[in-house]
Amino acid sequence: MKLSIVIVNYNVKYHLEQCIRSVQKASEGINADIWVVDNNSSDGSVDYLQAFFQDVHFISNKENVGFSRANNQAIRESESEYVLLLNPDTIVAEDTLKKCIDFLDAHPEVGATGVRMLNADGTFAPESRRGLPTPFTSFCKMTGLSALFPKSRIFGRYYMKYLNPDEANPVDILSGAFNMVRRKALDEVGLLDEEFFMYGEDIDLSYRLLLGGWQNYYLPYYILHYKGESTAKSSFRYVHVFYNAMLIFFNKHFGKRYLFLGYIIRLAVVIRALMDMMIRVLDRILPERKEVQIPYMRFDLRKTSVTDMLAALRNQQVDKKGKRAFLETISFDGTMLIRHNEVLALK
Repeated sequence: MKLSIVIVNYNVKYHLEQCIRSVQKASEGINADIWVVDNNSSDGSVDYLQAFFQDVHFISNKENVGFSRANNQAIRESESEYVLLLNPDTIVAEDTLKKCIDFLDAHPEVGATGVRMLNADGTFAPESRRGLPTPFTSFCKMTGLSALFPKSRIFGRYYMKYLNPDEANPVDILSGAFNMVRRKALDEVGLLDEEFFMYGEDIDLSYRLLLGGWQNYYLPYYILHYKGESTAKSSFRYVHVFYNAMLIFFNKHFGKRYLFLGYIIRLAVVIRALMDMMIRVLDRILPERKEVQIPYMRFDLRKTSVTDMLAALRNQQVDKKGKRAFLETISFDGTMLIRHNEVLALK
């Protein structure tokens, strides 16, 4: 087996259905299999999806075991040269998988590759490639220095915006939303650290690959990432899990070497988490703001290739206020209208 695609699902069956169909198209001509690990979804994901995808391997957990552990379950059962960790709220362009495999085949020193992720409005997702969140880099991110000097190789290293997104480059950190990893590299450095329930595991894996002598590469091939459809980002649990992951990573890799700076980083994380929680509280208690009409670009995936759709979304003309339209797709079988924030039945 050349490639195993591993997708962890939690209550996003319609986005996952669209993701699987795009992966099936993208893996034509590749000896590949697909693994879906369901973390005890309450929306009937497994029963719904198994009716459509007889060739997909499903693992159904009786509890939400977290992102890292769920991925590891499928990785251990699969037998392939490369493993793709893929989010369920993504759509993969037809040539992306093959180009990533070709790159890994040609560069045996590369342990993992990530790709150019597009947001639902066609803009470049900066987390497609990131610098190692050392204490100084994290400090720049927390204090806003990285936002003030985004192209600086000193202050702006977190998102590495000084790199051309149209070019392949070695980077420190790859996103877990799309991370194609060499099996040999995983065997050497280990699987995802299950101490991370959700978030941070991709940073940790990328860093361990670097420590193991492997390279991580960003490649300018496309996927769409709706972002966070499987996470309730308005919840307090999200705030706790997200910032706790940052602390786990810091303590694991830098805590002993940077004791004094560590206190500052920990304080910054706590303050940032409290600020985010306060914003969420205010959003709940303040009067609802008037809804703003959001423009959408509609594509029928039965008639339009993912590659053409992403190109049109990426190259769209902005309106007079500089706003961009968001993606709205008719699913591959024509039954669903899917946006980044809602799913509507057509039939």
